[in-house]
Amino acid sequence: MGDYFYFMGRIYYFYRLNSKNNFMSQIFIRKQITLLLTGFCVLILNSPIQSQQKDVCIALHGGAGNISKATLTEEEQNAYKEKMVEALKVGYEVLKNGGSSVDAVEKAIRVLEDSPLFNAGKGAVYTANGTIELDASVMCGKSLKAGAVAGVTIIRNPISAAIKVMTLTPHVMLIGKGAEDFALAQKLDTAGPSYFYDEKRWLQYLEKKEKGELTSGNKNIIFGTVGVVAMDKEGNLAAGTSTGGMSYKKNGRVGDSPIIGAGTYADNRYGAVSCTGHGEFFIRNVVAYDIIALKAYKGWSIEKAARYVICDKLKKQGADGGVICIDSKGNISASFNTSAMFRGYINKKGEMKVDIF
Repeated sequence: MGDYFYFMGRIYYFYRLNSKNNFMSQIFIRKQITLLLTGFCVLILNSPIQSQQKDVCIALHGGAGNISKATLTEEEQNAYKEKMVEALKVGYEVLKNGGSSVDAVEKAIRVLEDSPLFNAGKGAVYTANGTIELDASVMCGKSLKAGAVAGVTIIRNPISAAIKVMTLTPHVMLIGKGAEDFALAQKLDTAGPSYFYDEKRWLQYLEKKEKGELTSGNKNIIFGTVGVVAMDKEGNLAAGTSTGGMSYKKNGRVGDSPIIGAGTYADNRYGAVSCTGHGEFFIRNVVAYDIIALKAYKGWSIEKAARYVICDKLKKQGADGGVICIDSKGNISASFNTSAMFRGYINKKGEMKVDIF
């Protein structure tokens, strides 16, 4: 502020002199005023205007499912909540420090991918063949660019691979070995089967296989897909989703999570959406984009649009799942038609909340 007062004071000083001096002196004084005004304008243009910066916010989900409070012990519930809090704090810190919404989405999702609690990255469920296949996608609301990987088996953090696809290639999606070769070329972290091994889930798989019950149509399954939506200080939105897919899926099956418009979508003008649920239905209904389209073309709030798509449209089709959303003003909403969805947010006021039921 001192610079502003200096310029204004000097301009006023020369203005007073101008009215009291002869013609030649007035020419000199007017030149001085012109120079001062030029300097003042440059100062204004180069000064950060705090009022233009947005309040940052972030929201996440860790999957939805038809479970009750009796299904999870208090210790297990606390473990899920603690990990969601950790992910939110990591992403929020990126945003508060001026980082982009895409960076915040990546950092928060990596926390969830590195946890065995969620069906993404390290905690991925097994396919019908007893292997793991990972999918992820990301979208930038400012540029409408997007990236995705599908059917990868060695990438520790598929969300990072998806971002590399978005930023370093002209493509939107890479799959299987092509995606893995690309990740290796970018020196992303990789891991073998032992990293993804989970004894409890492996024993469940063996039991199901022995009984001939390897099916991905179980209504009581928890869709442990993870997703994050965020708004940064520039008002830019981003959405990302990462998953191990449905338990005991057929090899090569791809759900909605890596498909832009079905499982992930972001557009600065309207909002950002990340989905979790029965992927085949989310693909058929283009759920993430459908929510954005209802806001864009009907003028609905993103909360109303999400509630309609998830709790009315999908429910009538017998599809389970949920979404998290942020609109262009930073309003956060979550809708799900199951008994539970792991979810949390830090809103524009810096208030945090995590919940399951």
